[in-house]
Amino acid sequence: MTLFSSIDPATGDTVWEGPEATTAEVAAAVDRARAAFDGWAERSRQDRIDAVKRYQAALKARAPAIAETISRETGKALWETTTEVGAMQGKVDISIRAYDERTGEREATTGFGRAVLRHRPHGVAAVLGPFNFPGHLPNGHIVPALLAGDTVVFKPSEEAPLTGQLMAECFAEADLPEGVVNVVQGGKDVGAALLDQPIDALMFTGSGAAGAHFRRKFADDPHVILALELGGNNPLVVWDAADAEAVAGIVAMSAFVTTGQRCSCARRLIVPQGPQGDAIIEAVNAIAGRLTYAAWNSTPEPFGGPLISVRAAQGARLALQARIDAGAQVIRASERIEGLSDAFVTPAIIDVTGVEVPDEEIFAPFLSITRVATFDDAIRVANATRYGLSAGLVSDDPKNWDRFVNRIRAGVVNFNRPTTGAAGDMPFGGLGASGNHRPSAYYAADYCAYPVASFEAEAVRNIAGEIKGLRA
Repeated sequence: MTLFSSIDPATGDTVWEGPEATTAEVAAAVDRARAAFDGWAERSRQDRIDAVKRYQAALKARAPAIAETISRETGKALWETTTEVGAMQGKVDISIRAYDERTGEREATTGFGRAVLRHRPHGVAAVLGPFNFPGHLPNGHIVPALLAGDTVVFKPSEEAPLTGQLMAECFAEADLPEGVVNVVQGGKDVGAALLDQPIDALMFTGSGAAGAHFRRKFADDPHVILALELGGNNPLVVWDAADAEAVAGIVAMSAFVTTGQRCSCARRLIVPQGPQGDAIIEAVNAIAGRLTYAAWNSTPEPFGGPLISVRAAQGARLALQARIDAGAQVIRASERIEGLSDAFVTPAIIDVTGVEVPDEEIFAPFLSITRVATFDDAIRVANATRYGLSAGLVSDDPKNWDRFVNRIRAGVVNFNRPTTGAAGDMPFGGLGASGNHRPSAYYAADYCAYPVASFEAEAVRNIAGEIKGLRA
């Protein structure tokens, strides 16, 4: 038996410890999900709605405990994890509406009877959860999958197993049939073992590199639906915006919220050359210095916490230093915080104008600035990435927005709002290395079921007279 644990990155304390699932246990979980599938899929839509509503009630009853658990496992501030658990509850009602709108049933009368559109579930869905939103993001796959009639095998992030366990307990309290939701705990080996099983769908939120691996793995298995929500090297363009301080607030929320650990965080700030760009950079630098980072239970409550681990912080610092070594100019250096874990990092701002840097995201509160001469240049630089998750424009001129929104390549494109803002009743996903054109959130219903078109007549009748060229 192999034990693993989750660690509070703010303190180094052990939050949870337990055994990794063995390959046999993973296979058994998939077998249970397979055995439960027909019965669950054949239940009425209302039965499945009632079940996820009971899960929603369990989440609500446990909300404070779940929020605290997410904070302990990830280091995120309690205000943010409380919001996360609220979003988990809200996802139920949103997913019910999305199922009706996007994958419900409809019929039309024909001369012979009717034409009917239905949607059918795929089967067994494997859900791999990320660490940054260990409740909300897998929840956003699982709930619509259950409504569609799929059964689920869920592997929580190895960084947040207790959050996954609490979700499993909420599903148990919802009195779902045996095998409809199954949880297997562990790291990459457990995830690999799950994907070697006969699954019908993979729903994954995580890195672009992992997504590329999954595309290759399932290239010869077209029956396995892949729903991949991946990272992004996201641009935020500021152009013709007079209030530098107002701009700085939008930039700070885009780049530094969740200590930079959102896939939609702005990684690249693109500004005009000259005094206007200088004023923006100065204002962003000033607000970055005022942001507070501390343990999740500190008083007063901080803006952000640590990165997910000391190892993650070390990797982020190395990636930042590589850009500096390549010639980037340091505007604000990232510092360790005295008296706190080495998992804590403060915001960094570097100017990479004219410097060749990797087209990769650093999952940390680090922002790269590029200065350009024209708005066309700004759009060109913004699109100069193999990713395409989120992008934003901050401008006083709506005409700039008209050009930007029509030319930028990203799945979430915001105007005078942070790049991290996204509505639960809209799609969330990207193109290129950021996904596979199966956005989640409101559009998750699309990848949880497939359409079935039918011609139907109430009775058997002779259609020989309709056959052309039939000899008497």
